[in-house]
Amino acid sequence: MSKIKIVNMMFYGFHGIYEYEREQGQKFYLDVEMETKDQRAAESDKMEDGIDTAVVYGQVKDVVENKRFELLQALASHIGNRLLEAYPNLGSVTTRVRKPSVPIPGPLDYVEVEVTCRAK
Repeated sequence: MSKIKIVNMMFYGFHGIYEYEREQGQKFYLDVEMETKDQRAAESDKMEDGIDTAVVYGQVKDVVENKRFELLQALASHIGNRLLEAYPNLGSVTTRVRKPSVPIPGPLDYVEVEVTCRAK
């Protein structure tokens, strides 16, 4: 197995349980950690056996910027499942979503949700 990580991607999205969050939007920070089912790509050194991180970045960007979710868990799960569908050689995808501006009355850096989706 191999792990491929894309760390601290930043996108502007419209996610949250409150209407103003879905209207005004804000920055979201994401990490995606993908684990392959085998070592095929490492052994073959062929792109068709691997994961194109530029394409993954584009898929994550598309979901964050063009869809709306009330819950961060739903956003993270949607990304993980989309990547598993796109890459049959993935065994699991862990997505972390950080939301710095949250309606919590107290000092904090961000709220983070982590969801792991596994291939069926």
